[in-house]
Amino acid sequence: MSPKARLIQGNRACAEGAIAAGVRFFAGYPITPSTEIAEIMSEELPKLSGKFIQMEDEIASMSCIIGASLTGKKVLTASSGPGISLKQEAIGYACMTETPCVIVNVQRLGPSTGGPTSSAQGDIMQARWGTHGDHPIIALCPSSVYECFTLTITAVNFAEKYRTPVYVMLDEIVGHMREKVVLPDADEIEVIDRKRPTCPPEEYKPYQIGESLIPAMADYGTGYKWHVTGLFHDETGFPSGNPQVIDAQFKRLMAKFKKYEDEILLWEETETKDAEILLVAYGSTARSALEAVNILRTEGIKAGLFRPITIWPFPEKVLKTLAGKVKKIIVPEMNYGQLFLEVERVCKDKTQVSGLFKVDSLPIAPDEITAKVREVL
Repeated sequence: MSPKARLIQGNRACAEGAIAAGVRFFAGYPITPSTEIAEIMSEELPKLSGKFIQMEDEIASMSCIIGASLTGKKVLTASSGPGISLKQEAIGYACMTETPCVIVNVQRLGPSTGGPTSSAQGDIMQARWGTHGDHPIIALCPSSVYECFTLTITAVNFAEKYRTPVYVMLDEIVGHMREKVVLPDADEIEVIDRKRPTCPPEEYKPYQIGESLIPAMADYGTGYKWHVTGLFHDETGFPSGNPQVIDAQFKRLMAKFKKYEDEILLWEETETKDAEILLVAYGSTARSALEAVNILRTEGIKAGLFRPITIWPFPEKVLKTLAGKVKKIIVPEMNYGQLFLEVERVCKDKTQVSGLFKVDSLPIAPDEITAKVREVL
């Protein structure tokens, strides 16, 4: 029997993707426009012997999923701008302790409480630098309901494989829109589990520096005793102030994404082979950009689209190559130029980079993008 076509919301697809990837623990706090994810998880997880907890606030929610992950569970929380701000200290703790977890941010207009039901893309730099100190992070950005499902699965797999927090960066439009989707059957979905130790408990080192750069992670309660701290630590997990130890562990932490970037970096190109004007767009704005490319092509303007799916780490090598082939790059986004700064950093030596920024609660329409292209020609 072929899979059934369904009309579902992006937030529902996200929740179902998490469940399909093996998530069995959710802790969160209601906040528009992400609340549907929590509601769906509260309904579905008990049916699968999973656990849903509504915590007293966002700080506790993030801390709660870290604790559950340490016991071996695949975990998820979902929030929006103000809630993500509150989670930041605990997200930094998860980065330092290399605790797998997935954080869904259904972005709304900010700052502060801003526009709870308005879409925006203002948390892009927060995802990269929101918590203090240097740290690696992975952030994925869906543009469709189907991708809300598939990229949440990818996020869970990345979190487990690389021992890291992973963001799924929806925006309100993608989270709340409904589309016809045909989701894959369970046997078609790749599910990755974290690497667990095979050595005796007395030989286990939770932060051992090995060739893979990703230490095995023992579940609490299975006989393996290990120390978890936000302080810099040695291979045993206990705090260390030794500069050589700190340097070695920090370099491993920063280098592990670089080692696996061919697996982590995801993007999509449309009409880029002969493009003279390149649009760089993500999330719901990429949908408008794609329509703009189609319109411009009918007018004889050779436009193309580069859509970063992995926002962080940024796929700069492929974009830099494209930049060397085009006359101009335009970055439309629903903020005041957050990813534009990254695109400009990467491409300014290759071509001219312009931005189209909008922060008035309304999406960027295709005709606004086509007008910008005609302006810079």
